[in-house]
Amino acid sequence: MQEKTTAQTGDKQVIIETGKLAKQADGAVTVQLGETVVIVAAVAATKAKEGQDFFPLTVDYREKAAAAGKFPGGYFKREGRPTEKEILTSRLTDRPIRPLFPKGWYNEVQVQSIVLSADGENDPDMLSVIGASAALMVSDIPWAGPLGAVRVGRVAGKFIANPTHGEMEESDLDLVYVGNEHDVVMFEGSAREISEADFNAALKYAQESIQPLIAAQKELAAKAGKKKREITLKIVPDDILAEAKKLVGDRFVPALLTPGKLAREAAVKAIQDEVGAKLVEKFGVEKVTEFVVKDAFYYIQKEAVRSLILDAGKRLDGRNFDQIRPISSEVGVLPRAHGSAIFTRGETQAVTLATLGTGEDVQEFDAFTGGEREKRFILHYNFPNFSVGETGRISGPGRREIGHGALAERSIEPMIPLKDYPYAIRVTSEIMESNGSTSMATVCGGTLALMDAGVPLQRPVAGISVGICAEYSGEKISRYRLLTDIIGWEDHYCDMDCKIAGTEKGITGFQLDLKLKGLPHAIMTEAVENARVARMFILGEMAKTLAAPRKELSKYAPRIEVLKINPEKIGALIGPGGKNIKRLVEESGCEINIEDDGTVNIFSVSADGMKIARDAILGMTAEAEVGKVYRGKVVTVKEFGAFVEFLPGKDGLVHISELANFRVKKTEDIVKVGDEITVKCLGVDEKGRVRLSRKAAMEERDQEMAERK
Repeated sequence: MQEKTTAQTGDKQVIIETGKLAKQADGAVTVQLGETVVIVAAVAATKAKEGQDFFPLTVDYREKAAAAGKFPGGYFKREGRPTEKEILTSRLTDRPIRPLFPKGWYNEVQVQSIVLSADGENDPDMLSVIGASAALMVSDIPWAGPLGAVRVGRVAGKFIANPTHGEMEESDLDLVYVGNEHDVVMFEGSAREISEADFNAALKYAQESIQPLIAAQKELAAKAGKKKREITLKIVPDDILAEAKKLVGDRFVPALLTPGKLAREAAVKAIQDEVGAKLVEKFGVEKVTEFVVKDAFYYIQKEAVRSLILDAGKRLDGRNFDQIRPISSEVGVLPRAHGSAIFTRGETQAVTLATLGTGEDVQEFDAFTGGEREKRFILHYNFPNFSVGETGRISGPGRREIGHGALAERSIEPMIPLKDYPYAIRVTSEIMESNGSTSMATVCGGTLALMDAGVPLQRPVAGISVGICAEYSGEKISRYRLLTDIIGWEDHYCDMDCKIAGTEKGITGFQLDLKLKGLPHAIMTEAVENARVARMFILGEMAKTLAAPRKELSKYAPRIEVLKINPEKIGALIGPGGKNIKRLVEESGCEINIEDDGTVNIFSVSADGMKIARDAILGMTAEAEVGKVYRGKVVTVKEFGAFVEFLPGKDGLVHISELANFRVKKTEDIVKVGDEITVKCLGVDEKGRVRLSRKAAMEERDQEMAERK
């Protein structure tokens, strides 16, 4: 049955339709904003795989070139592996819907989003999130939605819901917000030093903006929704769980309070192995499977961690709830890197490297759905297995690494003067140790590496993660503790990971992940303030190492000189078939980038090479200046005078009457081909022909000598 609903967000209308496409999926909808259309389909397996002990949710978002009326790039002219934008949008769609599936249900679920039409102005990423919620709502898949999603921008101090790409170019805020009827569920984005008060106002505006979307989905589900299927949850039997708790006794809390991550994990593992063996002995190996032991101890451990926090008022590592772990940092640690730093916060450590590149290093990519087509600042985050003391498959970056890198990148980018800075910039973060919020360590370390490289950041950027341990009474949170600078187990067994980065003036990057169904805005406001206080402390610690960008670049970084030439001279500089510029690049060893407005960027690691390129470019593009004296070479001799090359590739005529201050009978009496002489420019006619004078140059020289005497 085909049904359609509409929702007004700001001054734009979102259309959600079901029953027309993908009717064999468990749930499928199309979502339209302007002329951008996304189809989202959800399917769940009818039963869990044998031995399955986790919830296998896969969310995949793809953009098709045909949606924008274009061909894909590359040899095969077919879309290939997902782009970074597609991976980030897949994560954006996954994170808010994941917590709303039933705990203990392990049937595989796939949610797929495909962009069918792209108008180049309205970004389809928000439509993917809305569509995932709507598709699950109309399906028979058990899920505790709906959710609404909106992008919020701010132009000239006014919030805008679902701004176009054009509006976003003027915006100082890019907030992606997902929520339910009452609370925030997820957010992420960046800002240009927005204040905490304005950020909280943006969250409230977003919460109001999503209400029509939630109402529209409820209406659609009432009209065309399927009855939710009966499911079986896979949980630990009560008798086995009770026996496990009895065998653990009161040993678990001392184990959890063991100092150090690895020592703490080892103490808990020893208890688990001992109790697991006793459970097998009592109930048998058929009942006490690996899953049963693992799940039982997850429940016991989660209960113990939360009880410590909420009842005893203790954290696992003994800190106060608003206390940050010890911080240390170094810069200039790697001799050949353009900039480098080590940032350590407790048992979380990042080595960061900054690299300055030329125009050839700018990242270019297809942008079928609109938005930027190149990046001058790139941040890559890598998370090797040894950082957590484990082995595992060694491969390229996964979705998590790409997501963490993107968060750190957008947190630092607002402080880089990209419009005026001629370099391409890359930061790489290599995680050496991990025990909580390596992405925020990357922000701090990346900032230090950039300042060590001499990149003129407007202000240093730091970030921190704030968590929460909450307890419900009915549908509302009855008590909670906010946790500043969470460690890995607090992230794992508690309810929130809220990362906020910024400068001393305001917020630049943010990301919220919840395990709760939603978080009230009053509590979120507290978390934002806690993050601000923590950020100021971290910035102070970083300043002890390096407070501002270095004045000098690394000797290994490419030097740059920017020249401005007449745009009409670009053709002469390049030469036929690029002959001139290729020769110059080869002779100087420099990289030379020429822009349409006549800006010429010369990159070189050699001072001599830079001089060769600069002098040649100035010579090839210089204009003859009336009254200026030049040193030139005679290239042609005629009866009426001599032609002198006074600028590279530029000749002028010295008439026979201008060769000397006496009557010259033959040109050859004064100059021959190959002679170097000093000449003065007398004028340039309407055809560009230059008149030169050796006589005038000699008179000017004689006058100067007389004045010196």
